[in-house]
Amino acid sequence: MSFNIAVAGKGGVGKTSLSGILIEYLVSKGLGPILAVDADANANLNEVLGEVIELSIGEIKEEVNKAEMAGVPLPPGVTKSDFFQLRLNQAIAEGNGYDLLVMGRSQGAGCYCYVNGILKNQLDILAKNYSHIVVDNEAGMEHLSRGTLGKIDILLLVSDSSRRGIQAVGRIKELVAELNLKVPVIKLIVNRAPGGVLNEGIAEEIERQGLDLIGVVPLDQNVFEYDAYGKPLVDLPADSPSKVALREIVDKLGILKK
Repeated sequence: MSFNIAVAGKGGVGKTSLSGILIEYLVSKGLGPILAVDADANANLNEVLGEVIELSIGEIKEEVNKAEMAGVPLPPGVTKSDFFQLRLNQAIAEGNGYDLLVMGRSQGAGCYCYVNGILKNQLDILAKNYSHIVVDNEAGMEHLSRGTLGKIDILLLVSDSSRRGIQAVGRIKELVAELNLKVPVIKLIVNRAPGGVLNEGIAEEIERQGLDLIGVVPLDQNVFEYDAYGKPLVDLPADSPSKVALREIVDKLGILKK
């Protein structure tokens, strides 16, 4: 079975950026095969990785629904389930040392429950094919509450240097306990810390929430510049503060020994 790493936190704290840098580091250390999963309906992990996505799970769902409504027949001898699985396999994009699967969204209003279910089934099927799976979650707690991710070996809670961010990941940790998810390792990463240092108030809130801080990623001007020009963050210089800090965190986690 694969070793599964999930990244979670509230919106806008840099989860996707750190997920992309994490994936790049694991690839550089030869920990393949790796499956990168963008589990956010508003997908952009591919941009951090520098990949173009041609097909998402949400788009496949819409494609099948429209074909059914239009009465378009499936190829002879092919069931709806078989056709769905074929298209899902085609949605896996090959990256530089990893594969990428994007959840995406269905068109129009409504909840993403059905697409979440498809993602869960697909992850269950694919788990045996990869040594490591890294899942960049949407903002909030839906994937955890619905059990979309299945087995989680490490849950990385990402916050910025704000009290609200720390409180948000504190609630995620509480939900994990309430759902009895049995995640063996839950660690906090504080991202975009000015000067790479936590102020006293944030340190106190981390302790109040009972969170286990594994590392601090400093505010990195290179990240802002790369993002402004649409450059993949995985191409950041090796000495960029965010890359250096996250690689040190990964080394502490012992993922490279898994």
